[in-house]
Amino acid sequence: MPHPVDVHVGKRIRHRRWLVGMTQQQLAERVGIKFQQIQKYETGANRVSASRLWDIGDALDVEVSFFFEGLENETGQRDDAAEGVPTDLLGDKEALDLVRSYYAIPENQRRRLFDLARVLSDVA
Repeated sequence: MPHPVDVHVGKRIRHRRWLVGMTQQQLAERVGIKFQQIQKYETGANRVSASRLWDIGDALDVEVSFFFEGLENETGQRDDAAEGVPTDLLGDKEALDLVRSYYAIPENQRRRLFDLARVLSDVA
C-alpha cells in the first residue's frame, strides 16, 4: 500500500504536468527515464527519490517544495484550505483546463475576466 505522502507527491507531479501541457513521455525524456516510471510516480506506486524529484521539479519549472504543498498537518487540517474550494482542486481536470485557458488569454483581457469572476462570486 502506497504511503500517503508518495500519493500526494505523485498527484502534484501529475497536476503540474497537466498544467504545463506536458505528456508523461515528454517529462520522462526530460528527466532521462521511461514514461512507465513517471506513471508509477504519479500513482504513488513508486517513491520518488530526492534527486529524481529535483530533476522533475526542474523539468516542470517548480521548486521541490511545490510537490509537498497542501499536505495535511498533524491536526488533519489542510494548510492551504480555502472556504468553498475543494481540497483537491488540482485533481479536477476541468479546473486545470480552466486555468490553462485562463493563462492563454492576453493579460489585459485576463484581468477583466478576473474582475468579472470576483464580482460574480461576491454576488453568489
